[in-house]
Amino acid sequence: MNRGILYGFSAYLMWGVLPIFWKQLQDLPAFDVAAHRIIWSFALLAVIVSFAQKWEAIRRAVRKPRTLATFAIIAAILFLNWMVYIWAINAGQIVETSLGYFINPLVNVLLGVLFLRERLRSFQWLSIAVAACGVLWLTVRYGSLPWIALTLAFTFGIYGLLKKKSSLESLEGLTLEMGILFAPVLFFLAYRYSQTDAVTGFTSLRTAVLLLLTGVFTVAPLLMFGAGARRIPLSVVGLLQYIAPTIQLLIGVLMYNEPFTRDSQVGFVLIWIALALYTGEGIWQRQHRSGHPPAAMPANHPAITGS
Repeated sequence: MNRGILYGFSAYLMWGVLPIFWKQLQDLPAFDVAAHRIIWSFALLAVIVSFAQKWEAIRRAVRKPRTLATFAIIAAILFLNWMVYIWAINAGQIVETSLGYFINPLVNVLLGVLFLRERLRSFQWLSIAVAACGVLWLTVRYGSLPWIALTLAFTFGIYGLLKKKSSLESLEGLTLEMGILFAPVLFFLAYRYSQTDAVTGFTSLRTAVLLLLTGVFTVAPLLMFGAGARRIPLSVVGLLQYIAPTIQLLIGVLMYNEPFTRDSQVGFVLIWIALALYTGEGIWQRQHRSGHPPAAMPANHPAITGS
């Protein structure tokens, strides 16, 4: 249990501090950074899958047109999530990205109702209603929807929904997703390199190293999370998942001096109340029904992609 918590905590800690890493690449277009992230993530994942001898499951999936099409959609949604996330961080919107990942668990619940015909208990409906009040408050006070937060929350939620119904384990699935995107983004970067006036990224050794590290900083927390998720109860994972957006919020406010006005604080507090209701009720229900802590999260749980 202790080792599982350590793995899980380390994964969410790394996801939490990732804005600092992405800030180092803020002079590059978000599309370019996301493209490099895919290329170097796929390269690293290919090594890991080869070492683990797990290519056969990926080959079987590729031979099925419907499965391949599903994973192409999943990959596109993940790429959109990554691109918006990187752009928002480098545009000085770290606070709003943290809001997106605070909202995400409640979005997952809503998607479960809409697409999986799951039934919610009273406190779950209450938590969604309180979260909606928080989003409505921010919309009214600022005159527009918090679109960055909602885009991140819903793209990640839809990604998780599709992954939940996929046939591959998390490692093989992510490798296939990166493989599907590899050729298009490589072509895009090659085109960018062919334009002498384009900013391609390799303008300095430091930038080149940072781009190479995008694969490490993508895959490493995923592996740690996967190791931890097998060893700890789902309720513990549910609590640990709030570490990352909390750290992101603190980084945005304390390190990069992003505004966190009284109106923003009210909206966040409503979201936090909603999360407290949802998480607390979920833990109580699982313990009440089983008489003991819930089982560990399955290895192919969709929450292991991070940001």
